Amino acid sequence: MRLKNKVKLFAAILMFVSYSVSYANVIQKEINTGWKYRQARLTNWYPATVPGVIHTDLYASKIIEDPFFRLNERGQQWIDKEDWIYETDFDVPEEIMGKSNIFLHFYGLDTYADVYLNGELILNANNMFREWKINVKDKLKPEINQLQIYFHSPIKIDMPKFDSLPFHYRTGPDQSENGGIFDKRVSIFARKAGYHYGWDWGSRFVTSGIWRPVFLEAWNDLRIENVFIHQKSVNTKKAVITTNVEVLSDKEIKGAKISVKDNAGGKVYGTVNTDLKKGSNLIPVNFTIPNPRLWWCNGLGKAEMYTFNTEITVNSVVADNNRTSTGLRSIKVINRPDRYGTEFYLELNGVPVFAKGANYIPSDNFLPRVTAEKYEQTILDAANANMNMLRVWGGGIYENDIFYDLCDKYGIMVWQDFMFACSLYPSEGEFLENIRQEAIDNVKRLRNHPSIALWCGNNEVNEFWISWGWKEFYAEQGYEDVVWKQYTDLFHKTLPEVVLAYDPDKFYWPSSPYNTGSNDDVNNDRHYWGVWHGKEPTYKFNEIRSRFFSEYGFQSFPEFESVKVFAPDPEDWNITSEVMMAHQRAGNYANPRIHEYLIDEYKEPKDFKGFLYMSQVLQGDAVKIAVEAHRRDMPYCMGTLFWQHNDCWPVASWSSRDYYGRWKAQHYYAKKAYRDILVSPIAKGDTLDVFIVSDRLKSVRGVLDIKIVKFDGTEVYHMKKTIGVPANTSTNLFSADIKSLLKDVPANEVFVLAGFTDHAGALYTNRYFLTKQKEIDFPQADIKKSIQAVDKGYEVSLTADKFVRAVFLSIDGIDNFFEDNYFDILPGQEVKIKVRTGLSKHEFEKQLEITSFTDYI
Repeated sequence: MRLKNKVKLFAAILMFVSYSVSYANVIQKEINTGWKYRQARLTNWYPATVPGVIHTDLYASKIIEDPFFRLNERGQQWIDKEDWIYETDFDVPEEIMGKSNIFLHFYGLDTYADVYLNGELILNANNMFREWKINVKDKLKPEINQLQIYFHSPIKIDMPKFDSLPFHYRTGPDQSENGGIFDKRVSIFARKAGYHYGWDWGSRFVTSGIWRPVFLEAWNDLRIENVFIHQKSVNTKKAVITTNVEVLSDKEIKGAKISVKDNAGGKVYGTVNTDLKKGSNLIPVNFTIPNPRLWWCNGLGKAEMYTFNTEITVNSVVADNNRTSTGLRSIKVINRPDRYGTEFYLELNGVPVFAKGANYIPSDNFLPRVTAEKYEQTILDAANANMNMLRVWGGGIYENDIFYDLCDKYGIMVWQDFMFACSLYPSEGEFLENIRQEAIDNVKRLRNHPSIALWCGNNEVNEFWISWGWKEFYAEQGYEDVVWKQYTDLFHKTLPEVVLAYDPDKFYWPSSPYNTGSNDDVNNDRHYWGVWHGKEPTYKFNEIRSRFFSEYGFQSFPEFESVKVFAPDPEDWNITSEVMMAHQRAGNYANPRIHEYLIDEYKEPKDFKGFLYMSQVLQGDAVKIAVEAHRRDMPYCMGTLFWQHNDCWPVASWSSRDYYGRWKAQHYYAKKAYRDILVSPIAKGDTLDVFIVSDRLKSVRGVLDIKIVKFDGTEVYHMKKTIGVPANTSTNLFSADIKSLLKDVPANEVFVLAGFTDHAGALYTNRYFLTKQKEIDFPQADIKKSIQAVDKGYEVSLTADKFVRAVFLSIDGIDNFFEDNYFDILPGQEVKIKVRTGLSKHEFEKQLEITSFTDYI
């Protein structure tokens, strides 16, 4: 397995960023071969992969071992204290040399980089989030051009900034080394992904390198630099559009013609005749599309896309063209006072939408190795779990275009943070201007994606200032005014100005959460961490309210097969072992806290494997409680985004999918809790209520079926009736006294089974316990199985004579997928589960392990 990971980790992999490319005039040559690297103070050269980063190259050169294996991270902290040099030679084809304009285009340099071409310094880069273009027409030779990039240690560059200040900026979980000169937090000085410095779910690998592609780009006379499909008004009857075309010309040109066409059918939507000045030109092309095919989010309709071909001709000859894909839709954030406080929700094509989803972090510490396949699986796993939104969190990166392309394709709306999280920043002077250019680059790059729902200034900084004592901290030091001005200049002036100028109809939210005080349940969005950080019991999810939950969560471990990849030695198989604690970044409290919650809710697991399993059931149950509570509170609450969708390395964390893409119990449970119709039983005092929540845009009729059932299958109570379910809201459709329902049967001997079957036969069910599960003696059941081959794997059919809690199916390794897991089996019910695997039937039957709650206590 380690060899397989090594091959994946350091093979030559494209970054898979789908850049908008002009086709008729611009010639591109990617500079991705012949690269080598060395430590700046040494002389040995080694082959390099571009795009890539220094850690992946060192591993490929066998200078370091797998960074994620056991405790290897600790011994690799020297890397970010060194400078590194990358170098290649390239020839320039005649077709490029003959052009009047030739630029070197760096799509991403991480982070402090001096670029030399044929010995001449041509660029000092200082922001990994920006693109850099340098005119090199007069600096190139036809053959053997030397391109060298000197990467400075971000630690050594930023340490003097830390030392020079009379005060220090508060930062998030920047995991500086303990002891010595490097026990200082400098992440806020670099325009670099914050999580590289470590987070409470992430390892510390402060990378350097050419992390996105490098191209030579050549053209004559003019080129289309950018196209913005500005959707001024969109509804079912018409889409009113202004296509803003940015043209760069190296001279004055008379009589140019710009046309915007449908790329598929060739229909001309709009045409403008114009003269071009030397330099940058911005030309609007106005048109209307009648009866547009609308882009809808997952669950509400098809995510329709259009591809527009923007063409510029001079003297009837096509000089350049650009193809841009987008979806036509009206998307708004409704944030206005109501009778409760201030509402906060998404409105798509005139329809209020309850946001169902998760927070997203980068999928790897080493960004260039995130393949197109991994991106697609990540977004598919969101769509297949019935999500309609992901929040791109501000401590990572503005993601590669493929991420947003896939969100467009699968109907996943994106809450897009700017890259600031849990810290204050020295946002003034050149640093603030650097940020402004970063924001312009990324707003222009991403604004055509229909999935982008809103821009958000930062993660949690406003809350930290107000509620975590930061304001008082700086007031005591006498620097409150300085720091707060830097904050407001960045988040209340610079960033909203960029959004207004370059994506003018998009909603800007200064910070998440954004309120005047902590734990505000009547206004705006909320990050609720009373459960977990506040040690409140999981049932508190039923009591806490918000207009929009943009963060909350609960931790678990990866499953045993995943743990064996990074910790294969049995000596590591203890939640307090050195390795397991190193792969838990929330602090020494976190693994014991999982245990504390677990024994409060369940009985003590008997071994390490059982602990991993039960931690996942615990996490799944906790987030299930939260999701159902938030959806029951619709339309008062209109969004639930749990923390978090994914991991960047193998770790115990709040993720619903581990680093290897394995679904945890939480993801399976979220898939069911996020269906378009939710049946949600809840005990409130002595009363059992059953809510039905519908995301459908039309009311629906069907049959409500409610049972109280003993674990051997005996029915204590059964009610069935035909009901109508209102559209796009939550409705309490059943209430009864619990005591009368139980008929003297103890509450810990039964469960509630609530179901709804719509008029088309679709069945929605949910199970609910009336007591804590530690108070229930789940029976030992006789589980019978049968297996048959199906496409790409097998179908496992299971039955049981008694209720079985949280059935877990597993086979060896992590290269397999179970379409459902951690599920309950009802007495007499047949459950069919498809399994994707390449094993032979004999080997599959041999490996298949079927366990449940009672096997681990």
